[in-house]
Amino acid sequence: MAIWLSQGFNALSIGSILLLIAIGLAFSFGLMNVINMAHGELIMIGAYVAYMVQRELVGPLGSAGLDVYLFIALPIAFVVAALMGAAVERVLIRRLYGRPLDTLLATWGLSLILQQAARSIFGAPNVQVIAPPWLRDGLEVMDGFVMPYSRIFIMALAALCIGGVALYLTRTSGGRRIRAVMQNREVAASLGVPTATVDTMTFALSSGLAGVAGCALALLGPIGPALGTYYIVDAFMVVVLGGVGMLAGTLAAAFSIGGLNTFLEWGTSASLGKVLVFVAIIAFLQWRPSGLIARRAR
Repeated sequence: MAIWLSQGFNALSIGSILLLIAIGLAFSFGLMNVINMAHGELIMIGAYVAYMVQRELVGPLGSAGLDVYLFIALPIAFVVAALMGAAVERVLIRRLYGRPLDTLLATWGLSLILQQAARSIFGAPNVQVIAPPWLRDGLEVMDGFVMPYSRIFIMALAALCIGGVALYLTRTSGGRRIRAVMQNREVAASLGVPTATVDTMTFALSSGLAGVAGCALALLGPIGPALGTYYIVDAFMVVVLGGVGMLAGTLAAAFSIGGLNTFLEWGTSASLGKVLVFVAIIAFLQWRPSGLIARRAR
């Protein structure tokens, strides 16, 4: 029983991590059809923000700073990554709409620039973000089954993000504009919706969520300039499987991939389990190309 509960918790934990890294990409890719290869570097920026906030607070405040730095780093990471995303959309992406190959190459080049900038500022070796003391232990449910507090925190953060995004899309005028542009850009523009502003705000929201994901990933291990490259493929995999631009589909895909990956790795090995997950997703998309949840069209 402990083994099965442990595997189930691992599946939920991995699904929450995948959801955090993919939820932002679901909007930029779904709304603007932009293949943003620099999404991983926005995650890296969020992780380095957590590192810098920790360093600046722990120095003068000591253990008190270590207790609270994460709550300060999360909103700062969101704002910094969102501003970066808005600037990228205004300066670069906006000039390449309708040219997917050019956009892919441009954002890939941007990702290399951001990686090199991180190496120049922080150095090539990985750095460690120390988890707050209240996240270092775990909740012992039974003998042989312990739920680490850090994973529980990430799951709660993912739930908070998905709830906040859902409320924003359904309860605010800005969210309704995003949904209108996603459904039909031409009709939305003809009704007075400023589609260019919506594009910028959506890209900023996508980037801000990536920054929050970076803060969460910093709790799991060392961070470095190449942090984002480890997660960009998984992020696109979740978005495509869930259905482009569909929030509910992204949620379902993240936990489906997390569960499948956990149990396949348990029965085989980490490398073979990852390969089997890719094969399963490819086979599913052959049967249902629109993903788990398709966008309704008239």
